[in-house]
Amino acid sequence: MPTGKGFVTASTRRSRSVLPEIAQCLSARVRRAVLCSVLFFCALASIGYAEDSIFSDPVDGQFDASRYLAENAFGFLPVPIIITEPAVDNGLGAVGLFFHETDEQQALRRERLQADDSGTASLLTPSASALAAAYTGNGSYFVGGGHMGFWRQGRIRYLGGGGYGDVNLDFYGSGNVNLNKPLELNTKALGIVQSLKFRMGDWPLYVGVGQRYIDASIEPVSLGDLGGDLLPPELQERWEEIIRSLLSVDVTTSGLGLVVEFDTRDNFFSPRKGFRYELDHLWYRDGLGSDIDYELTEFTGLNYLPINEQWRTALRVNTQYANADGLLPQFATPAMVLRGIPAARYQGNAIGVLEAEVTRQLNPRWSVNAFMGAGRAANAFGDLSDAKSRVTHGGGFRYLVARRYGLEMGVDVARGPEDTILYIQAGTAW
Repeated sequence: MPTGKGFVTASTRRSRSVLPEIAQCLSARVRRAVLCSVLFFCALASIGYAEDSIFSDPVDGQFDASRYLAENAFGFLPVPIIITEPAVDNGLGAVGLFFHETDEQQALRRERLQADDSGTASLLTPSASALAAAYTGNGSYFVGGGHMGFWRQGRIRYLGGGGYGDVNLDFYGSGNVNLNKPLELNTKALGIVQSLKFRMGDWPLYVGVGQRYIDASIEPVSLGDLGGDLLPPELQERWEEIIRSLLSVDVTTSGLGLVVEFDTRDNFFSPRKGFRYELDHLWYRDGLGSDIDYELTEFTGLNYLPINEQWRTALRVNTQYANADGLLPQFATPAMVLRGIPAARYQGNAIGVLEAEVTRQLNPRWSVNAFMGAGRAANAFGDLSDAKSRVTHGGGFRYLVARRYGLEMGVDVARGPEDTILYIQAGTAW
């Protein structure tokens, strides 16, 4: 059994709108964010109808960023980040998405586009890079970047990224143990995540290695219920000093492991059919630079199932299990990932998630979707069956913003157990 030190966990908190119906009850803050997002995509879809515009698709005359991304050496696709979260006093950010294609790939995609509205689906996914930054009202911020590379006709896949964040988070507890009043923790962390996979023969099966590294400093900002208020002032101050000292920690986690992936999706960015199953198992050990010894296993199953030309469905399954003695730091603890649930709001050594989505294709450019999900968190894998289910639901829309790459962008609005959250999506939500 892997051994490790006991650390507290933390979780973020999103918007506190208490709403019975998404369509009617979004708070003024979220309504403004939705309106801005809708106007953003409507503007994208209406600015490029001139035939000689680099943002006009030669096939249907609609707004399309394919030529700009492929033919402009400095071109990139901006994706706005709207943070509707009172816990960090809201915030804004942006992601710049860059595509890298050879001249041969560009010519082939252009030929397919002229001949067939969906003719680029089977072409090799181009490599892409991203740069991101976000800042919030309470001083939290994040900067980072990543790269997705394909070599030897896609037989070698690389995915990697890194960044630095200084974020104020709330500690709600782990598994079925929750505090009535959360602690507020400040986390400063530098992280790197990457994987390298190789295709096995002619099968859509990829095997490789994965690495995850995080160096973090955690200290409490507010002690919540742990601070207490029953002691005399001099004892109260000493008590709070002791608690702050116990909760302040510098910790590094460093893991290396195996990655197995089965992938038949028709598009890497916005798939409409196919399957992707991935199993990761990582060992965190002192010999790799980790302060904590434990093992992490994660399985993800994505199923994209078309019904006909207008309707399609999708199903996502995710399980995570950290084999560790005691609690892990917040950034290392598995967390429930569902639209409608703030990041890291529900954590535990064992996580189970199921999410389904139905999409209606209105025309070749526009589509709408509805989704529902449920997840459970526990501190032991055997306790998942008895854990409370957290249910979410919502809907959104997509616009095919770069037909040459099959890339869609849009907005999802999701309602969870406590919050209603807005997401701007570039590609699939998964």
